[in-house]
Amino acid sequence: MRVVTFDIETSNIFADIETNNPADLDLAIVCVHDSQTDSYTSYVQSELPQLWPLLTETDMLVGYNSDHFDIPLLNKYYPGDLTQIKSLDLMKELQQIIGRRVRLDAVAEATLKINKSGDGLQALRWWRDGLVEKVREYCIKDVEITRGVFDYALSNGALKYKELGKVKEVKLDTSRWMEKQDTALTHTLGF
Repeated sequence: MRVVTFDIETSNIFADIETNNPADLDLAIVCVHDSQTDSYTSYVQSELPQLWPLLTETDMLVGYNSDHFDIPLLNKYYPGDLTQIKSLDLMKELQQIIGRRVRLDAVAEATLKINKSGDGLQALRWWRDGLVEKVREYCIKDVEITRGVFDYALSNGALKYKELGKVKEVKLDTSRWMEKQDTALTHTLGF
C-alpha cells in the first residue's frame, strides 16, 4: 500500500484573509514522504504539477490536522479530487477518543521524545523573509515527525501525548488503517 505522509505551510494566515476557511489560504510549500520510495520531497506552489502524478498513485494520505486543513487547501490546486483518496488524520484519530485537539508537538514529545523545530507562524515569517530553504527544512521535519507518529501508532496500537507535564497514552484501533479503500479511483488523472 502506497502511503504519502504530508504537511503544508502557507504564505498567509487567517487574519490576512478574514475567513477561517483553509481553502482560502495560499500554499507556500507542501512536503511529502512517499512510502514506496522512502523519500522526502517538497514542492512550492509553482512546482505542484510535479506532485500530481504521485498523488494519483497514492492509496492513503497521512497527515496531522490534514482532513480539516491540508487536504482542503491542497485540493484547491489539485486538478482531481483529493477527498477521493483514503485519508488518515492523526489529530482527528486522537480527538475522537479524548474529545479535544492535541498539538503535534505534544504528541511527538511524548511518543517519539522529539520536539518540532518551530511553529507555523515562525515558518510564515521565514517565508515572508524569503528564507524558503528554512521553511522547506521545517516542513520536511514536520513530515518526518508525522510519519514517526504514524509508524509508532501502527506498531503499538497507541499514541502518547504530554499534558500539564504528564504523559498520557491513548489506545487506537489501527487494524483497518492499512486496508486499501475499495472505491473508484476518481482522483486518478491522465498522466
